[in-house]
Order: sequence, then C-alpha cells, then structure tokens
Amino acid sequence: MAADEPPTGDHLAVDEPLLAARAHRPSDLIRFLAGVMGIVALFLLATFAVSTTSGLELDISANTQRIPGLLSTVAALVSSVAVLAVPLAFAVERLIKRDGLRVADGVLASVLAYGVSLGVDWWVAAGASKVIREALTQLPPDGSRTLTDPVHGYLAPVIAYMTAVGMSSRPRWRVALWVVVILSGITELVSGYTTLLSLLLTVLIGWSVAYGTLYAIGSPNIRPTGNHLMLGLRKVGFAPAGAHRAYDAPGGTRRYYVEQQDGPPLDVHIIDREQQASGFFYRAWRRLRLRSVAVRRSPQSLRQALEQEALIAYAAAASGARAPQLVATSELGPDAAILVYEQVPGRTLDELAGDEITDQVMASLWESVGALHERRIAHRRLTGESLLVVDDKTGCLVNLSGGDIAASDLTLRIDVAQLLTTFALRVGPERAVATANAVLGADRVAASLPLLQPVGMSRSTRIDLTRLSKERKAAAQALALEQVAAGERTQQQAEEDIATAGEDLLSRIRGQILQIAPEAPMAPAKLERLKPKTLIMVIALTFAAYLTLTTVKPAQLKLSQMDWAWAAVALAAAAVSYVAAAMSLTGFVPERLPFRRTVAAQVAGSFVKLVAPAAIGGIALNTRYLQKAGIRSGQAVASVGASQLAGLAGHLGLLFCFGLITGSQTNGDLGASRAVIIGVLTAAVLALVVAAVGPLRRFVVTRVRSLFFGVVPRMLDLMQTPSKLVTGFGGIILLTLSFTACLDASVRAFGWSMSFSAVAVVFLTANAAGSAIPTPGGIGPVEIALVGALTLSGVPPVAATPAVFLYRALTFWLPVLPGWISYNVLQRKGAL
Repeated sequence: MAADEPPTGDHLAVDEPLLAARAHRPSDLIRFLAGVMGIVALFLLATFAVSTTSGLELDISANTQRIPGLLSTVAALVSSVAVLAVPLAFAVERLIKRDGLRVADGVLASVLAYGVSLGVDWWVAAGASKVIREALTQLPPDGSRTLTDPVHGYLAPVIAYMTAVGMSSRPRWRVALWVVVILSGITELVSGYTTLLSLLLTVLIGWSVAYGTLYAIGSPNIRPTGNHLMLGLRKVGFAPAGAHRAYDAPGGTRRYYVEQQDGPPLDVHIIDREQQASGFFYRAWRRLRLRSVAVRRSPQSLRQALEQEALIAYAAAASGARAPQLVATSELGPDAAILVYEQVPGRTLDELAGDEITDQVMASLWESVGALHERRIAHRRLTGESLLVVDDKTGCLVNLSGGDIAASDLTLRIDVAQLLTTFALRVGPERAVATANAVLGADRVAASLPLLQPVGMSRSTRIDLTRLSKERKAAAQALALEQVAAGERTQQQAEEDIATAGEDLLSRIRGQILQIAPEAPMAPAKLERLKPKTLIMVIALTFAAYLTLTTVKPAQLKLSQMDWAWAAVALAAAAVSYVAAAMSLTGFVPERLPFRRTVAAQVAGSFVKLVAPAAIGGIALNTRYLQKAGIRSGQAVASVGASQLAGLAGHLGLLFCFGLITGSQTNGDLGASRAVIIGVLTAAVLALVVAAVGPLRRFVVTRVRSLFFGVVPRMLDLMQTPSKLVTGFGGIILLTLSFTACLDASVRAFGWSMSFSAVAVVFLTANAAGSAIPTPGGIGPVEIALVGALTLSGVPPVAATPAVFLYRALTFWLPVLPGWISYNVLQRKGAL
C-alpha cells in the first residue's frame, strides 16, 4: 500500500484506555432495592391485611375446584419438566455461542436465590409471627400435617437465573421461560401446595437476588468501544482515520476526538444506558428537594436523550451563540447512540490560569449566553468545564446536552447566577459582575441576585464555594495568629479580619451587584420545596416514635414496683439539668443573654439529640443560638468551645473528687474506683497514640491552635467579670449533680440505695464510656454502660435495669416533645 493511500479494514487505531470487563450498573442496584422494598411490603400486607389475603385464598380455593383433575395433572407434569429443561437448553445454546460468562452469572444468582429461599423458609417456620406463617403456608390437600414451603425452592432459582443472564435481547427465550414459570406457579396454586403471597414472594426473591448479584459482581460491559465508534461513523458517511479518547463531558458522556481522512476533525459524544443511569440517587434527591424549575430534566430513554441533545444543539446554532456545530446523529447498537460535532480547538476555563482569563473572553461568553437567552434557551451547565476558550478574545459554549428550550424567566436567571459565580471563583466578584454588567446590562444582572444561593448551583460549584471559604478562613486565621503574636493587631481587630475573610463569595457578589443596581431585589427566590431541616425533623419524630415503642417498655420499667415519690424527685432533678445547662452556657458568654430563652434552647437540644450524637448536636445548636442572638460567628464558636472545654475539665475534676471520696468510703474496693483508673490509663494511651502518629498529631495541633486562638481570649474577657465565671462553673457542677441526683433517685425508686458519691462515679464513668460511641443521643451504649456500672457497683440487675430505663425516660425520652415544641417556637422567633 502506498504511503498516501487511506487505511483499509474495519479496525483503525484508537487511543483509549481499556474498558473494564464488568460494570456495576446503578440500574441493577435500583432494581435490587425495589425488590427488597417489595418483599417488605409483602410481609406488611401479610401482617396487616389479614382479611384481604384470607379472602383471596378462599376465592382461589373455590375456583380451583372447577378445573378438571386430568388437566391439572397434565399441566403439573409438563410444567415440572419444562421449568428445568428450558433453562438448561438456553444455557447450552449460550455456551455454543461462547457466552458462558452470562451463564455463569445466572448459575451464581440461582445458587444464592436457593440459599435465600432456605433462609426465609427457616425464618417463617421458626421466627415469624403466626399471621405471616398462615399467609405464606397452608396444609397440603394430601392430608399431610407438614406445612407447604413459604418460598418455592426451585422456582426462585429459575427466576434468578433467567433474570441474571439478561434476556431482554432474546424475546423468544424470555417468553418461553416466563411461560413455564407462570405455568408452574399456577399448577402449584391450583393443586393447593402454595398460596398467592408465597408465589409473589418467590418471584420477588428471585428477582432481587439476581439484580443484587449483578450489582455486586458487575455485569459484562457492553458499552461500545472506540472501534465500534469507527464502524458507526462509517455507516453515516464519515471516513475516520484515527481517534483518541477525550475528557468526559458532564454526566459521564464519553467523548472522542476523531481525525478524518479528508475533512475537519470531529468531536464525537457517545451516550449509553449505563451513563444515563449513573447519578440516579443524586438526581432523585435533587428532584425531591428542589422545585422542578431548578432541576434539569432527565430523559427517560436513550432515544429521548439523543433527541433532546440534538434539539438543543440545533437551537443554539440558530440563536447565533458560539457553540460547536452538530453535523450528524446515529444509533450505535441497541444500547448507545452518537452525536457528531465539529471539533472546536481550545481549552476549558478550568484549564486556564487566572491571568489567562481576559475580560474579552468573559464578554464573548456572556454574549453567547445572551444570544441563547434571547431565544429562551437555557444552558444549565455554565461551569468551568462548559466554557471553552478558543483564544484570548473568544469563548465558546459546550456541553449543552442538559439545556432547556422555551425556558422560564427563573431558569434563565439561574443561568446568569451560575455564570457569575463561575467567573467570580476564578477572577473575583468585581471583574465578574463588571463584565456581566457591560454585556447584559444592570437590570438582567440584578435580576439574578435572588438566585445567588448555593442550593441552585451545580454540584462542582458548591464544592468550590465551600473549599474557597475554608481556604480564606484558614489563611486569615493563620495571618491573624502571626499578627497578634507580633503585636501588629489587637485581638478584636484580628477577629474582625477573620469575620471579613469568612464572608462567603456569594455575599460578595451580591454586594457588587447592589453597587450597580441598589434597587435590586434582595429576598432569595424559593428554589427548595423540601428543606433538609424539615426532612430531619420528620425523620427524628419517626425515629423517636419507633424507639419509644420498641425500647421503653412498661414491663421493663416495672411501674407497679416503683416508689412514685422518688420518681418525682428524679423528675425534678432532670428538670433542674436544663437550668444548669443554660447557666453553663451563659457563664461563658460576656454578652447578656435572655435566660428564659437560653433555657428553652437547652430544652430544644433534647430534640436535636435524636438525630445527632449528644455533644455534636448540642454544640451546633448552641452555636446557632448565639449567632442568632447577635454574637459574631467566631465569638459564638469560641464561647461554646470555652463552655465545652470547661465542662470537660469539670467532668474530669468531679470524677477524680468523687472517686477519692468513694475510695475512702469503701477502702478502694468499689468497681467505680477501678473505672477511674481505667479511664486515666485509657486517656494516657490515646494521648501516646496521637503523639506517635504524624497525621493525627498534626490534626490535633491544628485544632488546638484554632481552639486556643478563640477560647483563650474569650476566657480573658470573662476574667473581667468574675460573676460570669461563677455562673458558668456553677452551672457545670450543678449539671453533673442534677444528673447524678436523677440517677440516684431512680435507683432508690426501685428499692435500692448507694452513696451519692458512688452514684456520681457510676454516672460520670458510664456516661463518658457510652457517649464515646457516636449514636444519636447515645441510645444503646449509654444504657448498657449504666446498667453494667451499677451492676459492678453492687446493684442487682433486677433493680439496675428498670432504674436506668426510668433515668433515660426522664432525661432523654420525656423531653422530646417539649424539645420539639421549643425548637419550633425558637425558630419562628428567629432565635434558632
């Protein structure tokens, strides 16, 4: 072949990484979860819809009596043979065609389905309720006293097998297998050897196990390769000479740069079913949380995705915006399609250094966005990867596949807000707003101000905003530490610098917009239909109701044996703890706080503990409360940090003091005294580990530096008002004493007593040990630790267990409803 002759053959050089042999498809996970939810729903149906299921069984039994016995016998014989013969024949056919990998997947799924079937059979027979057992089993008509199986041990594996081998592209085999499965199920139902719910459970188990297996081990990767792409391009009239893989477009769309034998280079996008399914859960959450106008539409099928992107590309070209020209589209087999664009040389905005982003480039991109908006076209992905810089004066919009035509005004304003933020992240808010104002005008820029909120931005932009805020704050803190140490800035000036640096980028963009349009609307647009705090509240209430019904049982409280007078004392001590908590907070805040509202905030914290570990939830709530009270963020964090630090010191000091008292009273034989020693040794070991491990040591040093930067100056301010320190430390001591009194009264309510110091040691050690496991509110570990510590201290389990349940009911469960009320009231008043 001469050197200038074009290459021949079907396989051309394609520079691309090898595709994985197997792919974990999100669609398989979604189907698996749907199957599991179906199984749960079926068990709930069997539990609560007893009359309905019983009526169905009676109707089926009455109608089966009309079927001739000979027909039933023949059908049973044929189905029993076919249900095994058809899958075997299909496996042989696949092996002949060298598709043994899928057959192996099917065999694995069938084995797992059989194991799950045996497990469910055992559970229904041994552990399930009588209602479920009656719904899934029955006595066979042959007079045997052995109940039928809840799950058919041979049908579930067959269903798992036929699902796992993937029969969507083989309709004849699929129909044949489903026919024999349905026939087998009907004959079992007619003959009285199964129930309707048992058949449904069998299908769901086989289906769920198959998709769970496929997601766990991965399905054979059928995504088209570069060579498939070459063949597809030839079919639509192109003559490719070579290709190499480019960076993926947003959403995981694969891209190839293709050189032609005679013609301009091409930029080819491949969309397939696996790429469409990726990110399903994130998109579902966004669609649930945000109004539909703030979420990009997701095509339901491959054909719709192809048509949507092609339509947006043609509309963008007609608008006059600078965007790649779409020259062809085509299907690439049953599970993929291609879109062929003219290749535009350049680099994306993300690939440029800050000094390479000129005002002319930004203006060019704003002009293209303005042209799209004139035709009511929204881009919806105006991030750095979608902005192609051709030269130092020209930009081009790419990745239009997620756009909208006939877009609403709100959608177009979201576009402007997104692009403003994208540019501000790279060149600062001043240049970003000035360039947009020069091209679009003040009115259109000002209209985007209510949309400058993180929830309306793309995921990558939200990540960049968070990263930038952390970097600016860390740099400002480091600089402030150096300046305060050198005497160049006072502590108050340093805190003001940190607060200024902590101002988020979106606020700075709003400030720039208000300078050019002082009358711009300030109220944020309502993009959310469901706020996270609302969802958290619903989950917390559901969780509280469930745990109350399943954990706190009257039989465990032994109310008939309880001394109600001591229970009243325990209730009073629990109530005092909220006053003590308010004292411990206000004592470390130099500013004046309304005491009643502070107490209400501590009551609200009892509700927050349901969804967060007690310490974390309390810190977050108190910090938020102080910020809403007009205290600057840095000072609020420092005050809460000082309170927590003093609380830790007070906890250790009281533990040591009560431990000495208890040891002197019992000659050191009490188990609680040993707990003090164990606690000290454990703390020492942890300190040595942190000191020895470099990353841990650096992490702790960084946190301690920032802590002392805020906490120590805050404590120095408090030194000037000794009454505040007395209130703070008095609240810490009173908080420990009130909880100890509550536990002591709870123990006495069930006829047992200990010295108060011993109860204090038990409370301090067990509460610290139980809270070390970060469960919401310490549920579980705290109860176990308290019961164990009381038992070691000599309280019999028959008294320790109900005493701990009473204590937790008064300090954790009973305040949930008042806490929820306080939380909502404080929110309505703007105090949280």
